[in-house]
Amino acid sequence: MLRQIDVATLGVSREKHHRYLLADPRMEGVFLEDGGERVGYAYIAATGHVGPLAVLHTHAMPGAFRAALALAVAGEAKQISVFIPGTSDALAIAASQGMRFVLPMVLMGTQDCGDWTRYLPRNPGFM
Repeated sequence: MLRQIDVATLGVSREKHHRYLLADPRMEGVFLEDGGERVGYAYIAATGHVGPLAVLHTHAMPGAFRAALALAVAGEAKQISVFIPGTSDALAIAASQGMRFVLPMVLMGTQDCGDWTRYLPRNPGFM
């Protein structure tokens, strides 16, 4: 399922990244469902960082992001963080929840890379 979501969202498999993340005891990986259908996945670190998060369909992003934020808030971290592409619906949700934008970045590449309305990275260096 992870491979299917990644290929649909980014055009590549991220199997090695998932193995790395799932081996980290400070990281929780969850599948996200909507009406009994798996629509994506999210990782929530013990530090409060959300991501990567990916969904099969753009319309699933708001609910998926809210669910991931709720999991992060339920943890023991003192603050929550996430990298949000400017094209994502998650940006307005983060702002409405009082999240501050403290580290704006520009991610550049020589080729097209994924659908940023359906993917929130862990961090740019992890891509």
